[in-house]
Amino acid sequence: MTFWGVLLVAGLLSLERLTYLWVWHRPRSFEALCTGLPFSSWEAPVEVLQRLFWFFKALQGTVFLVWCWQWGDGSLWPAGDSRKVLFAGFVVLALGQLLNLAVFYRLGKVGVFYGNRFGHRVPWCERFPFSVLRHPQYVGTVLSIWGFFLIMRFPKQDWFLLPALETIYYATGSYLER
Repeated sequence: MTFWGVLLVAGLLSLERLTYLWVWHRPRSFEALCTGLPFSSWEAPVEVLQRLFWFFKALQGTVFLVWCWQWGDGSLWPAGDSRKVLFAGFVVLALGQLLNLAVFYRLGKVGVFYGNRFGHRVPWCERFPFSVLRHPQYVGTVLSIWGFFLIMRFPKQDWFLLPALETIYYATGSYLER
């Protein structure tokens, strides 16, 4: 991958975090944009953000698969053959998804998609996973990414680049969403 390719990947992956920071800090401007959209008569900002979430996950997955394909010599087969590494990758990925599912279960759609920024009452949750982590959804996503790349790219020299970049993005996002 060239410098420009890596820069493109970094830019594409940053779009999600930048959008969420915009919504967190400028919810009224996001809400105003939503009212001007063609489907605004039947979707509130929470629903628009949920649709964006799925778009960003599809974009993220596409970027990851293209990265693996590009660096995997045209293959999407895991790079290594160590059963221990594959097992560890699956465990880390599963743990990350458990955290994400628990967040959705506890907060519901309105809580997950920043409903509190749009005037919805979202009660503070202190039950698992919030009882052990401040940002369990971000931790879950980052764990899922690390698990995926352990499975798909380890021990190749590039295996940690995108997980490290995403870790920086999510850590920065959690810091700036105070």
